[in-house]
Amino acid sequence: MKPPRVRAGVLGLALLTCLAAPTTTATAAGTTAAPTVEERRLDGAAPREILRRSGFGGVAPDFARALDRARSYAQARRAVVREGTELWRRAVDRAQGRGPAGGDLSRDDDRPLYWARLGMTRELRTWEPDFRLGDGQRTRLLDELERTSRGQTTLRHPRGGGMKRILVTGFDPFTLDRDIRISNPSGAVALALDGTVIETPRGRARVETAVFPVRWRDFADGTVERALRPHLPEADLFTTVSQGRVGRFDIERTNGAWRGGFGDNENTGRTGTIPVADPASQPQWTSTTLPYARIVAADTGRFPVYDNTSVTEIPAGGTTPVVRPQGPTPGSTARAGGGGDYLSNDIAYRATLLRDRLGLHGELPGGHVHTPVLQFGAGNTTEVTDPEFVRNRLDIIGQVRSIVTAAVSATERTPG
Repeated sequence: MKPPRVRAGVLGLALLTCLAAPTTTATAAGTTAAPTVEERRLDGAAPREILRRSGFGGVAPDFARALDRARSYAQARRAVVREGTELWRRAVDRAQGRGPAGGDLSRDDDRPLYWARLGMTRELRTWEPDFRLGDGQRTRLLDELERTSRGQTTLRHPRGGGMKRILVTGFDPFTLDRDIRISNPSGAVALALDGTVIETPRGRARVETAVFPVRWRDFADGTVERALRPHLPEADLFTTVSQGRVGRFDIERTNGAWRGGFGDNENTGRTGTIPVADPASQPQWTSTTLPYARIVAADTGRFPVYDNTSVTEIPAGGTTPVVRPQGPTPGSTARAGGGGDYLSNDIAYRATLLRDRLGLHGELPGGHVHTPVLQFGAGNTTEVTDPEFVRNRLDIIGQVRSIVTAAVSATERTPG
């Protein structure tokens, strides 16, 4: 999820940057809000087809019926947690070949989860229960739904020795106003790898995953730190993953404390220093502790993998941004990390800063991996899928698995 660089025919690039805010409508039972920018995209033909061809078309109506059975806030909360958790489990099972496919859309597709979740949030946002539901209560229910349906509440690593514990994160699809059919390979990676065990030369490693929204406001509200803080101390390796450049993987060496302002999935931009707790001690740069040299040298798949060291900085005493191919210089101010200045850099910065603030810099390998842009087959400008599109996504998933395997193998300690 790099900042947009306009290129004809390339998917996964610029978002519109106009502001959009939902309006509210009072009801006798409380306050409901109009659907968000994201939720309104559900009415497009492509989302409806994706839901129908995956068997996820009934998720939102089923959720609406579950809400209508609730007679109190407590009952509504239980329904939200249950249904949100079930959506994540169902998406993971589908991606990993368990249960019915539900249609002819390939199992590796991350888009059914995204669009089904939006159907659920729209139902919850506009729900008018028989009991009074305050604005704060509705907000908490929406938060529960977001977290449970993204796998953030079910991260479960094995206890005790004998198996490494790996944490991987992905993202929702984005740039949907440019092409509403878009899939995000990092989200597909999260579904394909969640709960799986990777065999390495020195033992086994279990992978746990979660997905994050492409929304600036969620990151400012601390969604990354809240999800990762309990789990980084027990992890043996972590990597945040997002979609990046065309035709290549990048291991991002350095992350910058700057938001470039490009539009998110709500068509909202944010520019400025990344907002984190204790800004007085906030560094301009954080760095990967992944074994990047070993990863780049490994044979992980058909896409080349690069150790990306370039950043954009304002040098100490300067006023003009400068590209530094070999990384930041002392005392400089960040304007873009190796992963740019969009939400991929934001999550990479937050996760590695959290690692460092937990005192784990020297012992926990972690950083950011950018995947290739997921492209449709040549000439496909209307269909929601095609054989090359599926092949590209499967190859990216497989190569991320190989990259993680190479990283774990390179950082394992010899027993004893």
